[in-house]
Amino acid sequence: MKILNRKFYHRDTLRVARELLGKKLVRQINGLELSGMITETEAYCGQSDSACHAHRGKTPRNAIMFGKPGHAYVYFTYGMHYMLNLVTEKEENPCAVLIRAILPLTGIEEMETRRKKKGAQLTNGPAKLCQALSIDKSLYGWDVTLGSKLWVENYKKIPDSKIIATPRIGIDYAHQKDRDALWRFLVKDYC
Repeated sequence: MKILNRKFYHRDTLRVARELLGKKLVRQINGLELSGMITETEAYCGQSDSACHAHRGKTPRNAIMFGKPGHAYVYFTYGMHYMLNLVTEKEENPCAVLIRAILPLTGIEEMETRRKKKGAQLTNGPAKLCQALSIDKSLYGWDVTLGSKLWVENYKKIPDSKIIATPRIGIDYAHQKDRDALWRFLVKDYC
């Protein structure tokens, strides 16, 4: 296992979003390891990106995005769901990658118990994977380069020919140019 270090996240957000595809997201909880291969991501590129939570500046909710790369930005949305983002680029440049879907690898029975679902619906959405992996506000600001509780490690290299880029989902509030940006990345075989 090779845990991704801070240098991996301290790069252009679009590049990090593409290169997270095929990596393994790992959650360690109560002696169990739950994991899955990342199959879908979305890039959020700082204050100039009207879809980014940091577009209007620093708030208590998004403050971690202004910190060091390689930390978890976990937020609560719609009064019911958690979402996991990984902070990228340099400090004070609030960028992050939303982890939108994973292909379960280990701890699948535990994920099924947590989600009360099986099969394709288990982790094919950002809120679903957070529920399956027990990712919540307690992991806000967690350093994913440490190799405990929550981290990302190398797993498979996805060739460019297997990556699809599309507009992001659920950002109707954003400016048209940001809605049209091809900043959602998917592994062709798993979408």
